[in-house]
Amino acid sequence: MLVVGVFIFILLLLALFSLVLLIKFFVFLFKRLRGQKTAFLTKGIKKGVLGMLVIITLGIILIVATQLTAETPKIAGENSIAELRAVQLNGRKEWISIRGENRNKPLLLFLAGGPGGSQLAATRFELAKLEKDFVVVNWEQPGSGKSFSAISKKQLTPEIYVKDGTSLVRSLLKEFKQEKLYLVGESWGSALGIFMAKERPDLYHAFMGTGQMVAFEETEKIDYALALKLAKENGDQKVVDTLRKNGEPPYYGRSVTTQSAVYLNYLNQIMARNPEIQNAGFQTIRDLSAKEYGLLDKVNYLRGILQTFNQVYPQLYGIDLRKEYLKLEVPVYFLLGRHDMNAPVDLAEDYYDQLEAPAKEIIWFEHSGHSPWINERGRFVEVVRQIAEKTK
Repeated sequence: MLVVGVFIFILLLLALFSLVLLIKFFVFLFKRLRGQKTAFLTKGIKKGVLGMLVIITLGIILIVATQLTAETPKIAGENSIAELRAVQLNGRKEWISIRGENRNKPLLLFLAGGPGGSQLAATRFELAKLEKDFVVVNWEQPGSGKSFSAISKKQLTPEIYVKDGTSLVRSLLKEFKQEKLYLVGESWGSALGIFMAKERPDLYHAFMGTGQMVAFEETEKIDYALALKLAKENGDQKVVDTLRKNGEPPYYGRSVTTQSAVYLNYLNQIMARNPEIQNAGFQTIRDLSAKEYGLLDKVNYLRGILQTFNQVYPQLYGIDLRKEYLKLEVPVYFLLGRHDMNAPVDLAEDYYDQLEAPAKEIIWFEHSGHSPWINERGRFVEVVRQIAEKTK
């Protein structure tokens, strides 16, 4: 996903940069030529300049129009809900989607991966069947997608995510007149869900983590070592050389994203080729083309993956759930892919063994990697329904 994302981001950025340059050039040209009677200033040139200005203006109008008309597709039914809305969370403008066939069904909040990931469209495509039994809320976390500009990246901390996430939950429960909701987190969102459940356990029926993150620095070192080992075995010398040049994580500075991407993308490629894994990988092009994103949102979708990750991830290196989150007051379920290479399942099992919770269970997905909610979407939906039935 990250490789494709970088490529698309560069193309979109070049397009916007070119548009800005054109605007500046024609403004400059218009000022220089205004009122001058030069030999080369013919009617044809004037018309050409005017035409280009019209095109640029239309381009700007198009960008604004796509932002204003972004929406989530409607759901048939008198009591259904399908909204894409801005919300104020602790003074920050952030976005959510709310989708369900019956607005009276239990609330389920999905926490995307990242930090900086946007999955408004991905969850709609992959987990549409959940909308029958739940009101599914997807939160664009600060620094991602439509919420990219909610806060300065330099001010973004894990504590901000917990604070804003808790504020969102309280607002949703009040609006829909419910006492608790179901919390589902994937990858980074699985750790964020633990943080939120620890902070306010009274707000949640249960927490479900998939692609469960446990110890961030240890995970990066394990992933790096595994990628280096597999690259050597597969004769991928270029990958070996790059990994050795970058050195072992943790990484800091401006290149955290690009350096981490070397081993993460390599492991993703290995998982994508694993015949035991179904529906491997994100469909970035499909998701970027979704109605939820205007043109600027599409750029920010990719900026979040690149820039927000770079800013926030180093702040997570010191977090190990086995040290500070061993007791939770909500039922906890880990929905783990048997072939996950990105979030080592050994760490999740170790955490599970030490965890104290009213109820806990590991549920294995035998044909999944890091994303069971994509790899085995049908079974994932059924498992979430079963957990909800047990914990309502």
